[in-house]
Amino acid sequence: MLRHEIRPGRAVAGVAMLALAAGYAADAAGRWDAPWTFFLPVFFGGLWLAATTTWVSYRMRRRRDAKKASTENDAAPASTSGSQAMR
Repeated sequence: MLRHEIRPGRAVAGVAMLALAAGYAADAAGRWDAPWTFFLPVFFGGLWLAATTTWVSYRMRRRRDAKKASTENDAAPASTSGSQAMR
């Protein structure tokens, strides 16, 4: 199975949109009389939370990659003075 990058921001946005859809469905079915002011904060709050989650995961991934790159390059650089030593 191919590995892929985990996108937690998309998961958070999906959960927020599912909550929004459940609220609309309950209101349409007559089981809940939801005020229209309920849906705007759920929508914009979900988008804000998804964006924040995406930003945090991006920063963590960048930090992890930078740390990984710095530990891989611990060896001494190749010498360029080899051609001068042969003179």
